[in-house]
Amino acid sequence: MGLFLVDTKLPGFQVTRKLKKLGHRSAETAELLLEDVRVHKDDLLGGPPSTVTGSGTGSNAGCGFLNIMKVLDGGRIIVASRALGIATAAYEAAFEYAQGRVQFGRPISKFQVTRFKIARMAMDLDAARLLTYRAAWMVDQKLKCTKEVAMAKLFASEVCERIAAEALQIHGGYGYITEFPVERYYRDSKLAQITEGTSEIQHIIIARELGF
Repeated sequence: MGLFLVDTKLPGFQVTRKLKKLGHRSAETAELLLEDVRVHKDDLLGGPPSTVTGSGTGSNAGCGFLNIMKVLDGGRIIVASRALGIATAAYEAAFEYAQGRVQFGRPISKFQVTRFKIARMAMDLDAARLLTYRAAWMVDQKLKCTKEVAMAKLFASEVCERIAAEALQIHGGYGYITEFPVERYYRDSKLAQITEGTSEIQHIIIARELGF
């Protein structure tokens, strides 16, 4: 498998339609069509194919799949970090709302059920942050970290959805309307469990790295 750079001005390349999404609507997603698009051999990343089995300049040519796999560790750190950001925003929104929302003569933050929710959210957030920071440090140090990256991505993405759901629940009916930001956090949270390898794939990777 080889990777090519494709000039979007080439004949046969077109954006057929923009796709509507549940969340992350600020980042456009579109369907691309490549029909009889001809690319120049110089657009092959890594050099000419003749050097695939050789050494030196161009030895990465034709190794597209391997190069994609190498990029995934960094990409999964980005997903984990984004999930961490959404979860943090949801937690902070719930924390503030719980202190200001008064029911039965006192803020809902004084009720044990709310306090327990906030405590669990804070704990999950810290755990996800530490896993993500560890994996990011290992990537930065160029250490083998496929397992650690998969753990960070899996845990942070699941924590993100859980915290976003709890934040919406704490807001009650207000959380379900667009005047409050938690409904967006809830919608945006799901993508982290799908992109850069689904949660199911992360389980497979972790098990494999453990020797199973």
